[in-house]
Order: sequence, then structure tokens, then C-alpha cells
Amino acid sequence: MGEHTVTSFDEDLEQIDRLIRDMGDLAGAMTHDATRALLKSDNALAQRVISDDTIMDAKQRDLDEKAITLIGKRQPMAQDLRAVVGGIRMASDLERIGDLAKNIAKRVGAVGDSATPRSLTHSIDAMAQMVIVQVNSVVERYVERQPDALTKLRDEDEKIDIHYTSVFRELLTYMMEDPRNITACTHLLFCAKNLERIGDHVTNIAENAYYVLTGEQLPVQRPKLDETQMTMSAQ
Repeated sequence: MGEHTVTSFDEDLEQIDRLIRDMGDLAGAMTHDATRALLKSDNALAQRVISDDTIMDAKQRDLDEKAITLIGKRQPMAQDLRAVVGGIRMASDLERIGDLAKNIAKRVGAVGDSATPRSLTHSIDAMAQMVIVQVNSVVERYVERQPDALTKLRDEDEKIDIHYTSVFRELLTYMMEDPRNITACTHLLFCAKNLERIGDHVTNIAENAYYVLTGEQLPVQRPKLDETQMTMSAQ
């Protein structure tokens, strides 16, 4: 973004960018820690994730206040206005990622030390690693002003959806094989869904970041095929 005659204007915009970076770092850490807590039955780590959500909420409020003040004081136009409005939208998605990570952490105690099959643990872990890479990459690509990389990153969300469908089917299989698995697997199912939703919010961030950088909207994606709904209706 070009420099402005009033230096404090650039500083105001940089503050918003810095908060987006901070929220992006925290979103990645919360997603990582929530997954670790779930797979390791680490209640202390889960509680830390839950506490971190308060910090995430405060950062979003701070960004919103700075953005609204900047709009009122500077009356930005064109690319500057896109950056401010886009920042508000990206912050909203990052805050939702924090909420979803917190939701995973809250289920750690409910899953407990149940004998989760190792293959299922690997499946959820593999899905989580894909999601964490997405979360960490999206803000980095925005900060580095790489719109082409944002396009590629958005398109990779389909891989997360496919992996989620696979985990969903595994969980159903374990529940049908042994009713004693139902409680733990139900909680794991919600956790997997939260991970899939985090991927959706990354997609939203990528689309908003691309618009901020280019002034153009990415092509609308085809409607997502919800294979899990098809699986449920086939039961």
C-alpha cells in the first residue's frame, strides 16, 4: 500500500495490520493447542486454550475500535477503505476460529481417557495438521501481499472437506461396531466438525484478503457437496 502525506495515517493502518497478524498467530496457536489437548487428554492445555479466547475477543474489539475511529477521522477511500473494512471482516473470522478452537478444548474432559482407536487418532491429527497450516498461512500470505498464494490456499480447503468426510465415516463405523464408543465418538465428531469449520473461515479470510490486495473478488466457488449429510440419510 502506498504511503500517505499524513504519516499518522500509515501508522493507523499499520496498527490494524499488526492486530490482524497477532490474531492470526493466536488463532494458529489455539487450533494447535486444542488439538494437542484433545489427542493427549491434556486438561491443563485445554483450559489455557479456553482462557486464550478471552484474549482473542479483546484483540477483535481493539481492532474494531481502531478501524471505526480511522474511518471517522481519516475518511479513507479506494484501497485504504478496502484495507480497513477487509481488516474488520478478517478479524471477525479469526475470532470465530478462536471460538471453534475453544469448543474443541471444552470437549477434552468429556472425551477423557477413552480408548480412542489409534487409526482414528491419526486421522483427526492429520486433518488438524492440514487446518493448522491453512490458519498459519492465510494471514502470512496477506501480510506478504501474495494474492496468487491466497487463491491457491482457498482452493485447498476442498482437501480438508474430503478428510472430514473420511473421519466422519470412521467415527460412524466405530459407533456402530460398539455402542460403548458412542459417547466419545460423538464428542470427537463435533471436534472434527469444528476443524472443518475453521477451514471454512480460513477460506473467508483468503477471499477478503485477496479483495483487499487486488480490488477484485475471487470467483464464486461451486456449492460444497456435504457428503456427511448424504451418509446420514443413507443410514
